Amino acid sequence: MLMHDHLENWLDWLAHEKRSRPNTVLAYRNDVACALAFLTEHLGQEPDLDAFARLRTSDFRAWLAFDTARSENGRGTADGRARSRARRVSALRSFSHYLATRHGLSTSTLRQMKAPKVRKRLPRPLSRDMAISAPAEIASLAEHPLCAARDEALFTLLYGAGLRIGEALAVDIRDCDRAAEAGLRVTGKGGKERIVPLLPNVLKALMLWRNQHPCPTPDAPLFVGLRGKRLQAAVARRVMQVWREQSGLDASATPHALRHSFATHLLEGGADLRAIQELLGHASLSTTQAYTLADERHLLAVWQAHPRARK
Repeated sequence: MLMHDHLENWLDWLAHEKRSRPNTVLAYRNDVACALAFLTEHLGQEPDLDAFARLRTSDFRAWLAFDTARSENGRGTADGRARSRARRVSALRSFSHYLATRHGLSTSTLRQMKAPKVRKRLPRPLSRDMAISAPAEIASLAEHPLCAARDEALFTLLYGAGLRIGEALAVDIRDCDRAAEAGLRVTGKGGKERIVPLLPNVLKALMLWRNQHPCPTPDAPLFVGLRGKRLQAAVARRVMQVWREQSGLDASATPHALRHSFATHLLEGGADLRAIQELLGHASLSTTQAYTLADERHLLAVWQAHPRARK
């Protein structure tokens, strides 16, 4: 069996067993396929599992050097290109780990290869006042009353509960109806479910929209377009882009910035980092800790808690 056949099996496993997102599966397909294309030319023929297992560190370094030279001729920033290369190394390592689990392939060669270093991206939240006023201001720009009620409910939910845009748009009316008593059930990355408590003003905004919903059946999407179909994330981003441009904000003011704002403002208010991790649905606490790096005031408060900081 050639490596492209193993690649298809791995992608099928990612999609159906690991339940990775379609965009992740597509990116990994492109990354590993490009690596296999280089190795095919490098070796003179497409490798099978045995040939892949015999590859040396120098072979993978040759692939990375080729990929680096190709990316430097493309567009984007140096940091962006480094992130792309780091992702490709990660994808190939993940593929090799799958082969090790299923076919006993040794992964020691790939472990010796260092991925490009990238700068850690810090969250860029909105200010408190801006985040609080954003839902009503965005809604005021809508051309249709239904869109106005929908947009205010959606962006209130994003900031008030810290959801990803995809998580919010996946909510159905039945989920909303249960939220008042049991919290909002959200399906996050990897199909993992969590219960998110809703603040009274968030629940109020959702119910105001719920009462105006054009097709309020239990299995209908909560957020819909004028044609009654589930609202697309691209539409929500364009809605916020119009508000962002009119407000003179930079391109970082996206729906995801409201999620950053939710976490940052909770941290500034003294919330426990573990609790924020649970609310955001982060698998690792290290992901949530990025908010402490972005919040210099929080770091200063931690430093002042040290016994030597007292006079």
